[in-house]
Amino acid sequence: MIFVEIWDTFVAILTNNRPAFLLPVLVGLAISVALLWRIGGRLWAIIYVMMIPFLNWSFGVVPNLQFVGPWVTGPDPIFSLIFPADQPNPEGLMLHPLTLVTGLVFVIRDFVQREMGQWVLLAMAMALLWSMYYAWIVIVIASGLAFFVSEFFDWLLFTFTKMKLSKRILYSSAVATPIDTTIFLYGADLAKQMQMGLDPGNTLTLANWIVFVIGKMVGAFVVSEMIRRRENAGLTDPYEDLPAQSSMV
Repeated sequence: MIFVEIWDTFVAILTNNRPAFLLPVLVGLAISVALLWRIGGRLWAIIYVMMIPFLNWSFGVVPNLQFVGPWVTGPDPIFSLIFPADQPNPEGLMLHPLTLVTGLVFVIRDFVQREMGQWVLLAMAMALLWSMYYAWIVIVIASGLAFFVSEFFDWLLFTFTKMKLSKRILYSSAVATPIDTTIFLYGADLAKQMQMGLDPGNTLTLANWIVFVIGKMVGAFVVSEMIRRRENAGLTDPYEDLPAQSSMV
């Protein structure tokens, strides 16, 4: 019985609670891994293509953490943690737990780019396609728009300033991150309104926005520093026209 329960849970996760699609999903995953391997992707590329759909999915179904301050009514002022808490509370601080790891996507993206070069764009497209199966379409669209915003600002900086790659990543992220973060969180917020009937402000909160931006900028700084060291060592062309460091979430 335990084995059956574990298997059913595994199938539910893999198929997004659609067990009838188990065979097509397995075939699709096998084709995706084979294609990534064929164009130079290895472990980091596979992790990246899996991580993007997971993060997009999580912003649709994983509840927020609501931190309520010491002004909570009661005999004694306390700091309490309410879980889940997708309904906005004007007297609380609501934060999605996955915003804390968004910066990690930047670092993984850099490793994927080292494996695949410009083919990393195909890995991004593959991640978006899988997101369409696992996540709500509104979130997928917002994720794609956020990516294109980052690409656009990176192109502007490369075209008109000819900055070194390490600086371009940092500066383009500083300009694009507040915009693409707003786009993505608004999409996640709208999706929950449409799918779950939640009130506006369920995901696009100030706390989510701040932590999201900080996470992305920390990731961008780490990648920029790694590339700067590679530039100084002569291992990377500082004026190479590489895709922007967009997390696509």
